[in-house]
Amino acid sequence: MNAEQTLNDGGITLPELPRRLANYVWYKQVGDLVWISGQGSRKPDGSFVTGKVGQDHSVEDGYGHARLVGLDLLAVAQDVAGMLGKVETVKVVGLVNAVPEFAVHGKVIDSCSDLLVEVLGERGRHARPSCGVESPPGQIPVEIEAGVRASS
Repeated sequence: MNAEQTLNDGGITLPELPRRLANYVWYKQVGDLVWISGQGSRKPDGSFVTGKVGQDHSVEDGYGHARLVGLDLLAVAQDVAGMLGKVETVKVVGLVNAVPEFAVHGKVIDSCSDLLVEVLGERGRHARPSCGVESPPGQIPVEIEAGVRASS
């Protein structure tokens, strides 16, 4: 089964790419490697979720926010490659806006990893760090960047 069929069968809709917020690109391709800029937790209406995990959001909320970010990453990857069947995730870097005593950043970012494997199968498995940050742009609860390989 291909990735687009998996999305369709799962009732998963990729969001439209957001407008640029600054002077950078959503991705940079060098050969078959593509570096996708950090994506934040966007609601379906395009606005950003804000707040700290462990204060304003539970771990479960954070897990949901990371899934939203994963959908954005997939949308960018699909835009780059034309179809997700040409995409293999190499690495994701997950940042969680959390209170200082928060200790389960990985459980939040797991949602993005789970989504990538759900949609891309084995091509979705990747290397990954996750950590906490104190002051992300716009006080978003989750930001994730990705490196993918896009074959032609």
